[in-house]
Amino acid sequence: MGPSAGPEDPGHPAVAAASAPDVAALDARVTGCRACPRLVAWREEVARVRRRAYHDRTYWARPVPGFGPPDAALAVVGLAPAAHGGNRTGRMFTGDPSGDVLYAALHALGLASQPTSVARDDGLTLHGVRITAPVHCAPPDNRPTTAERDTCRPWLAREMRLLRPGLRAAVVLGGFGWQALLPVLADAGWLLPRPRPAFGHGARVRLRAQDGGGELLLFGCYHPSRRNISTRTVTPAMIRDVLHEAAQAAGLGTGNA
Repeated sequence: MGPSAGPEDPGHPAVAAASAPDVAALDARVTGCRACPRLVAWREEVARVRRRAYHDRTYWARPVPGFGPPDAALAVVGLAPAAHGGNRTGRMFTGDPSGDVLYAALHALGLASQPTSVARDDGLTLHGVRITAPVHCAPPDNRPTTAERDTCRPWLAREMRLLRPGLRAAVVLGGFGWQALLPVLADAGWLLPRPRPAFGHGARVRLRAQDGGGELLLFGCYHPSRRNISTRTVTPAMIRDVLHEAAQAAGLGTGNA
């Protein structure tokens, strides 16, 4: 990898991701990244100070890899791990209110083995679905910078390339993830319409493959954040409906919507 692309180097994600032979190797490499100084400092500070409810817990305090099978037909793309959720537990959307909504919806559709996700060793498995994010470290105020997004992008780009043979649909939770994912999908071999499609809840875009291979159906969904749920900007039923439509597009059997 070379001394100039060590874990602290901004070029580390591009070098390390490009040579990952499979999803498992990619996940392992993600967890060692230290390329964004602000995010490293924040995730580790959160782990030292901790929230009172978790004062006796050992925090993960590293980049959080994607979660789900390496041959998933449906991808769910969020924003970044929560400081006391994924940054504590080491799994995407785990141990926080957003995850409570998301996993309950996936379970109702038969895409998750249980309705809750509380720890990396809780036995939860996903069926045909992989959950990931454009930024793998918890950011202050849940707001990554564009530079941090771009530094982290190679991880997501490689993940989409590795998933591409079987990937048929993607649900993007929020506008940040939508804007981050579009260029990644173009790099992975799908053709983006012009002008680029705008994010919105219920947005549905069909992307053709550059090589004539399988199409990808892209769905927009408001993020299941505590604020969005409490203000009813989005409801669990609205999220479940989008996931149900996306799962059907991906060819996955689902329970009742």
